[in-house]
Amino acid sequence: MKIRQFSSLFILIYLGLVLGLKAQSENAIIGLWYNTEKTAQIEILKNGSEFIGKIIWLNNPNPEGKPATDKNNSDHKLRNRPLMGLAILDGLKYVGGIWKGGDIYDPNSGKTYSCELKLKSEKVLEVKGYLGFSFVGKAVEWTRIK
Repeated sequence: MKIRQFSSLFILIYLGLVLGLKAQSENAIIGLWYNTEKTAQIEILKNGSEFIGKIIWLNNPNPEGKPATDKNNSDHKLRNRPLMGLAILDGLKYVGGIWKGGDIYDPNSGKTYSCELKLKSEKVLEVKGYLGFSFVGKAVEWTRIK
């Protein structure tokens, strides 16, 4: 009888820890991040079951005395939208330790890429943008803001 109770207790504790770790690791990217150059801060949020990210701070928010805009966008109609508040990450889902299936928009080139995010440590996020296949692309590192 004691063996059954011990086994049941052990299984419950194990399941609680595993489910708790999964939930904790899924939300581990939520927060504020500097881009590679530290010229922008991106806030990553959870929106339903997906993760999104938007620019909340720019090193130079008012070049030439005017708010920075999406001047390199390939769609001429979007070139006047402000960079501040612009969503650059969209549609990411957590799958096996990686956030993937979404897109990243690069305001410097005006292009959108498929992307994957992977935590290298608590303070470093690897952001990989690619066209077509994920093994062919460019990876950069973002730094968590304290």
